[in-house]
Parts: sequence; structure tokens; C-alpha cells
Amino acid sequence: MLTSAHMPALKLESIALRLRDNDDVVVLKRPLKAGAEFTFGDRTFTAARTIPAGHKLAVRELPTDAPIRKYGQIIGFASAPIAAGEHVHTHNVALRDFARDYAFCADARPLTPHAPSELRTFAGFARPGGAVGTRNYVAIISTVNCSASVSNYVRDRFRTPEFQRDFPNVDGVIAFTHKSGCAYDPGEPQQVLRRVLAGLARHPNIGGYVMIGLGCEVNQLQEVRKQFALDTVRPGDAAPIFLNIQSEGGTRKTVEAGVAAVAKLLPQVNAHRRTPQPLSQIILAENCGGSDGNSGITANPALGVASDELVRFGGTSVLAETPEIYGAEHLLTRRAVTREVGEKLIELIHWWEAHARLHNATIDNNPSFGNKEGGLTTIYEKSLGAVAKGGQAPLMAVYRYAEPITAKGFCYMDTPGFDPVSMTGLIAGGCNVGVFTTGRGSVYGCKPSPCLKVATNTPLYERMEEDMDINAGTILEGKETVAEVGHRIFEKIVSVAGGEKTKSELAGLGDEEFAPWILGPTF
Repeated sequence: MLTSAHMPALKLESIALRLRDNDDVVVLKRPLKAGAEFTFGDRTFTAARTIPAGHKLAVRELPTDAPIRKYGQIIGFASAPIAAGEHVHTHNVALRDFARDYAFCADARPLTPHAPSELRTFAGFARPGGAVGTRNYVAIISTVNCSASVSNYVRDRFRTPEFQRDFPNVDGVIAFTHKSGCAYDPGEPQQVLRRVLAGLARHPNIGGYVMIGLGCEVNQLQEVRKQFALDTVRPGDAAPIFLNIQSEGGTRKTVEAGVAAVAKLLPQVNAHRRTPQPLSQIILAENCGGSDGNSGITANPALGVASDELVRFGGTSVLAETPEIYGAEHLLTRRAVTREVGEKLIELIHWWEAHARLHNATIDNNPSFGNKEGGLTTIYEKSLGAVAKGGQAPLMAVYRYAEPITAKGFCYMDTPGFDPVSMTGLIAGGCNVGVFTTGRGSVYGCKPSPCLKVATNTPLYERMEEDMDINAGTILEGKETVAEVGHRIFEKIVSVAGGEKTKSELAGLGDEEFAPWILGPTF
């Protein structure tokens, strides 16, 4: 039996991936133990330390200040000389600005749509006005934190064993509460919150709603109703009900009024049925959280394949998280259908740079602790992997946070990188299903829209199988291609849109993740 000292040297190509021919690094598919010998080309190296899977090794000598490339793009610069075979991470990589060629519209090539004979359907809830829901909820929408408890008390009255028996076509009663609505700047911060609340009220996954305020707050319920014409009810809509705690006479009376309002709505919402609807009615939210060094290799590009497939069927997919495309935004501007669309994206980048400076921070203070543990070194590296979720389709439109999504095809929405805040904006914009990729193990749920979670690696999937819907780690193992996993994700999107429960829904997650973006100071 050979001892470790006599084990043959590993071929680096067998345990690592070089993503582009001109890359300066490879990514480990499995851990490399300290003292292990490995070969690359005609040279033999010894690992000075144990290096986890997802981390990078240099495949050539890199002098101080040399750019470091992964995905064929710059992810940082050597902060000290890096030897071939050396671990490349935060200890020897620095971040600095560099010129990006935005080349507006240069790569905007339309995808070939599916032929009319190939078009497919899913079982969805057709709503007045043409939107289609993938779920059928009754919502209690709190306009201010002061009405949050009352909203939750109303919701709790409908958490009974008899509910599903009495209302089999209703997915549940949800309370959407938050920590804002007063003591803030009544300018853009208020408009952001109001867009979110109105987006929920009009969301195709909401069959009916009750909106509850306090009465004296800055974010007046009556003004939200007026600004977004929420009293306008189309034939087939369940008429919304609006309550103010102070006008109703206090907490107990408002709870009773809210319970009566929901009870009035439930039979109308329960009357809705799933019917065959075209895949073009799916609006997909794309997010990633707890990313690792495999995210840009497995789950994210596979989701990009699924995104392109949805676009070919006439649907919409929406990428987000502006601080997490930083350094890779030029890959999106090149796909913009017009210069105006591309420049709108760059304006967002500049806003975020200024926003960070305003708070004595920098936009490049990403990745997080978990990202770094998983092998991501700089925000540029993280961003290059993140944009892979958007596939290859042309960029059709760029939206502000929580703006209604009206364009078909691949779009972008400005959101923070914090997962609940980002997904809240996407859902308020109209996304009726989501896919969330993770390498570290996010357990995010996303009512009222179902959210699939895709694991970037098999150990994570096996460790957290109750939370992960799909394993993309099979790509690393050579069992499936990116395209094959992408088509699996796409088919799961269609199935979930038609009513199949996600792992987060089965676990009961999604009630606490509603988190509107709170801008500005609190007074």
C-alpha cells in the first residue's frame, strides 16, 4: 500500500477547472490537502496549505500589480508576487478600478424564438387586465410599522386546520409588514415604499387584499390609494378594503374589522381556478445569495440557460442586485438593445458609487464573509459569476426598484444586493416566480411568489436537501452539462409556476422575508 509520501502527483486538470484559455487561475473542484503534490503542464508543485474546493490556484507567475483573469476577465490585481501553483485569494489579491469597454449594443443579438407549434402552457390564475398568477393568496398589507401587529393578528385568525378544507383554491392569508412608513424623507424614500405596496396590491399572485394603516403616519393610506388608483376595480377583481386603526377605534376593533374583511374576500378569491396559460406570462426573478467559487461555474450559468429558454418562449426574466454586477456591468451594456438602455444601467452604477461615498463606504466592500470562505475574492469575481444568471439574451429594459415590469425578454432591476430587499423589489415589480442560486446554503423563501433554490455543489445539496430544489453540482462532477442542468431548472420553473410546491413552501418559509428598501435617514 502506498503511503501519502509515495502517492503519485495529481494532475491539476483532473481536480480543477480552467474556465478560459487565457485565465491566470483555475478553480478547485475538490479540496487540495497541505503537502499534496500536483502537476500542471510539465511542472510539479506542492500545496503549502490545505485549499478548499471553489478556491483558486495560479497557473502562471504573476508579478506585483499584474491583472488576474478568471472567466477571461479581470477579477483583481496581484498585491504581491504570486508563484505558479500558489493559492490565489484575499491574502495576495488587491482591488482597484480599471477601464471597462461598455461597447453599447455591440453584442445585442436576439434569440431565436420557439415556433408557434412549439409553444407551451402552464396552469395559472388568469387575472383581469391580462396578468397571470402562479399562486392565489389573500394579502394584508401594512402601510406602516405601526399597523404591523394588527396585520399579523388578522392573519393569525386564518391559520386553522379548517382553512384549506373550506378554501382549497386559496394558498393562504399573508401579512406583509415592514419597519418603515413614518419618520422618513417624504421624497424618494416614500415613493420607493409606495411602489412596493402598490406592486403587492396589484400582484398577479394576490387574489384580494386588505390594506391597514395607523392614521397619523407620513405614508398616508389615502395617498397611496389615490396615487396608484387602488380603488379602481376591474370586472372580476375582488374589491380591496382599507382600514385605519385610529379611525376604526383601536387595535381590537381593527383586528375584528380586518378579520371580517378577509372573510368577505375569501369566497371571491377561492372562486379562481387554474387554467392553461402561455409561458410568456411567466416573469422570473433571478437572485443569488451565499455565493461561492462554484456559483459562476455551475448554478448561475445554468440559470442563464433557463432564462434564455424562457425568453425564447416569449417570457420575461429579470436580473438584479446592482452592487453585485459592479465590475461586470460592461457585459450587460454590450447586450443592451439601445444605447439608452445601456446608459441607464451605467447611471445606476454611478448612483451606487455616490451612495456608498455618502455613507463613507465603498461599493467594492463585497464579497461577504461566507463568499470569501467559499472562494470568492473580490466583487469583480463575484459580479462576473452573478451576471451569468442573465444568459445571452439582449437586455431589453432597465427598471428602478419595484417599478412595474412591462417589457418582455431579459430585463434588469436596480436593487441592493441584500437578498430579501432585492427579491421584495422584484416581486413588487410583478415577478410571479423566482430562482435563487446559492453555494453556501441560503434558506430564503419568497411569498407571494414561489422561489426555487439551486445548489452550486453536491455537498451542499446533500447536506441541505430539505431546502435545495435542484443540484447543479453535477456539472462539477462531469455528470451533466451546464445546458442540461439549465433545462432541468427551466422545466422546474414551469412545474412550480403551475402549482408544484417548492422546498421553501413545504417548509412554511416566506412570511418574514418581505423587506422594502428603506432609503434615507430616520427622523
